[in-house]
Amino acid sequence: MKDEGDPGVPEAIPRTLQMIARRLGESEIDRLWVFPPLILGRKERGLVAASCFAEDGSRRLYTAPYSAERTGAGLSVVNGITEEGRAPPDRLPRVMQGVARRSEMDLGEPRVVEIAGDPTKLKALLDEFDAELLEPVET
Repeated sequence: MKDEGDPGVPEAIPRTLQMIARRLGESEIDRLWVFPPLILGRKERGLVAASCFAEDGSRRLYTAPYSAERTGAGLSVVNGITEEGRAPPDRLPRVMQGVARRSEMDLGEPRVVEIAGDPTKLKALLDEFDAELLEPVET
């Protein structure tokens, strides 16, 4: 989905992951699905999906689409999150295939990251990105 000359917006995915962690709570996240972004020049669109633990053993499912652009005026990363429903954990792979099929974007195979409610696993994922790509931490 990416032309080798297209830089995309490298801040887009890590900042969307940070937003998901803030909104859902690090210890609530079971798994993340990071779909390959669609990149055109200095514009990028993509999708991250998350499953969170539910009281009855099922998982709450969320999608977080994003769009990002870098211009002479600066960086713009716009993302949001929507609860899509619930599913038993063993059905999640099939559900994510359906997410990819139904998306208006031509999504490829996602990278699946197991967090299992462990904030250190989420931190390890974010540590894969250069620190300057992350949103600054407010002190």
